[in-house]
Amino acid sequence: MKLLEYEAKEIFEKYGIPVPHKIAVIKTLKDVELCMMHHGTAPLAPQVSEAMPTTGTGPWVVKAQVLAGGRGKAGGIKIAATEAELADFCKNMLGMEIATHQTHGQALKVKEVLVENATNIAREIYISVVLDRSKATPMLIACSQGGMSIEEFAKEKPELIVKMPVDIDAGLKDFQARQLAFALNIPGSVFPEFTKIARNLAKIFIESDASLVEINPLALTKEGGIIAIDAKIVIDDNAVFRQKLLASKPDHESSEIEKEAKEIGINYIGLDGNIGCMVNGAGLAMATLDTVKLAGGNAANFLDVGGGANVEQITKAFQIILKDKRVKAILVNIFGGIMKCDNIAQGIVEATGKIGLKTPLIVRLEGTRVKEGKEILKNSGLKIEQADSLWEAAQKAVRSSK
Repeated sequence: MKLLEYEAKEIFEKYGIPVPHKIAVIKTLKDVELCMMHHGTAPLAPQVSEAMPTTGTGPWVVKAQVLAGGRGKAGGIKIAATEAELADFCKNMLGMEIATHQTHGQALKVKEVLVENATNIAREIYISVVLDRSKATPMLIACSQGGMSIEEFAKEKPELIVKMPVDIDAGLKDFQARQLAFALNIPGSVFPEFTKIARNLAKIFIESDASLVEINPLALTKEGGIIAIDAKIVIDDNAVFRQKLLASKPDHESSEIEKEAKEIGINYIGLDGNIGCMVNGAGLAMATLDTVKLAGGNAANFLDVGGGANVEQITKAFQIILKDKRVKAILVNIFGGIMKCDNIAQGIVEATGKIGLKTPLIVRLEGTRVKEGKEILKNSGLKIEQADSLWEAAQKAVRSSK
């Protein structure tokens, strides 16, 4: 679960990490009007926060709230010197599409825009905490130079990247924070504040069940201060049940179909192909997607109905798959273990009859009572094409989708 910048900064503030003065989170053109109407006299976009500050004097930074780095190079960050510029940037940015090196060729639509006071930056630092799987521990990673070119800098001068393990129980220890400050050549005027930020960043990582907490850049200001200009937090999906506040936040990456599937307990991820897949078990689902690709097709989704699929779940799974209008064929690949193949076959027959399925359906069953399951499908009177192997099923699904 990825948080938008302003959501991550709200968490930073709770842990005492300084962030720029927030003006407003713009979600509609009406919010832009409120910004201009109430400039300097009243809180802006009041539906976002009851305690939201006024704009004050510029300059201001207007930032597109999308889940991707490299926004600045893609036109997603603007600095406004006047109220007119502020209004224009907000209006133009809201609804625009941004493609960066992290969006894999796809454009993300900007639905929210953050407005905050600009910062006089003297120097930029990179600092983050990630999960180091090879060492089975959180790892703090920092660099004396941050900003938009951190990836290139890390490749060119890897020796300047500082790595420090974080104790999962004790967090980042005081002596480690001081060592880090010395390694990054942090000036004495902000030395204590920096060590506090480093320790609290590790604390956020541990207490939020995060897989990534990042500040890029952490800025030393011309006025002699230190402030987190940007913020990124990624929460482990598997731990969201422990994070009640975070669980209540919207999932910005999920489509409407994915959200609906999540509500009814189906593991569904939308993909770009036209072959809908219904499988029991995540490992078998991944193998099915690979086999479809090998057969020359592309899956429209990852869908795992789980090991104890019943008629109701199978029906809902079909309904979820068919909400994607690109689906031209459906491949069902079920391994009957605890749930026997004859029960699964009966569920498929009842479910397809209930929803009046017209899309080509290919079914591959294997496992306990597979012979009886295949017989049920054969005698159903429904147009169901069976396959004895996954490879055969994938080939039939690809032909049907074309």
